[in-house]
Amino acid sequence: MTAKSVREVQLPVQDAKLPVLDIQGLRITLPGTARAVLDGVDLTVAPGETVALVGESGSGKTLTSRSALRLLPTGAAVEGSVLVDGEDVLTMTPDRLSAVRTGRAAMIFQDPRAAINPLRRIGDFLTESVRLARTTRMSRAQATGRATELLQAVGLDASALMKYPGQVSGGMLQRVMIAGALMGDPVLLLADEPTTALDVTTQAEVVALLTELRRRFHTGLLFVTHDLDLAAAISDRVCVMYAGRIVESGPAAELFAQPRHPYTAALLASTPRPRAPGGRLAAIDGRPPDLWEELQGCAFAARCALATEVCALHTPQSLPAPGHPGRRAACHHSDRLEGSALDAREGP
Repeated sequence: MTAKSVREVQLPVQDAKLPVLDIQGLRITLPGTARAVLDGVDLTVAPGETVALVGESGSGKTLTSRSALRLLPTGAAVEGSVLVDGEDVLTMTPDRLSAVRTGRAAMIFQDPRAAINPLRRIGDFLTESVRLARTTRMSRAQATGRATELLQAVGLDASALMKYPGQVSGGMLQRVMIAGALMGDPVLLLADEPTTALDVTTQAEVVALLTELRRRFHTGLLFVTHDLDLAAAISDRVCVMYAGRIVESGPAAELFAQPRHPYTAALLASTPRPRAPGGRLAAIDGRPPDLWEELQGCAFAARCALATEVCALHTPQSLPAPGHPGRRAACHHSDRLEGSALDAREGP
C-alpha cells in the first residue's frame, strides 16, 4: 500500500491551497491562573511548508502544537478554532478526533525513548496504529510493508523491525519516531524540539531528513524549537512567541535579517556566535511573566530597551509591516527597531 493510497482511504485530499493547519484566535486558560496560557494565537501551515515556532521555555510553543491534536491540560478553557485539514479538532467527536490523530496529523516528540514502549519491538510500535485505525485497517502484511518502506526512507533497514528500542542509538530511535509519524500518511507533522536530545551531527542528519521527507510527501511541518539557528536552517516562515502570544512572524530569511520586534532582536543578540568578539555573552534582562501575574500593556515591556509609557498601558496589536509582505509584528515601536535593536541588547 503506497503513501498515496493510505491518504485516499482516510479522506479526500483537501484543496492544496488551504492550510493543513489553521489556528485562529486560540485562547487557553487554566484554573487558578491570572492570565491566559495562550492569548489569541493565529498561525497557519500550508501543504509542504515548514513553520518554525520559537521562543523561551514557557512561552506557549508546545501547547500551541499540541492543540492541533487536542492534547490539552485537564480543566483547560478553550476559545477559538484549530483546523487540521479543514476540520476543527476542538469541536470533533471522540471518534473523528481519533481518526485525525491516527491519520491526518502526527507528532514527533522531543525524547523518543519516553515515547516508545521499551518492552515492545520497533515493528509493533510502527504497525499497531494503522492496523487498528478504522480509517486504514491495514493487514499485518500491508502494515509491515509500509513500515519497511518508511524505515528505508529515513535511512534504516527492515532489520530494525525486530529490535527493541534499547538496542538502537538515540539518533536511530528518532528516525523510527519520524517513520512512525508518517505511517498514517499525515498532511501535518508536529515536531516538538525533536533534535534537543541528540548530538550536533545527528541533529543535522535529522533536520536534513525532515526537509527531504517534507519535500517527498508534501507534508506541512510545524517545528517547535528554541534554537534560532536551527529554525533559520529548516523553516520557510517563523513565528516568535512570548508569554502566550505570537509577537512576530514572517519569512525566515527576512525575519532573522531584520527583526521588527525587540524580543526577536534580543533573542538573536543573545545567540552565541563562533566569530563573536570576546567578553560577556549578551542576555535578556529580567524574566518572562509567570501565569500568576496579571498583565497590562506589552508583556515584554519590563525587559525591553525601547519601552515607553504606551507599552506599559496598551497591548500592541499584531499588524502587517508596510512594504514587507507576510511580515507581522505586535510592537508599538517596530519603526524604531531597524538598525538599533540588536545593539541595544548586546550588553557590556
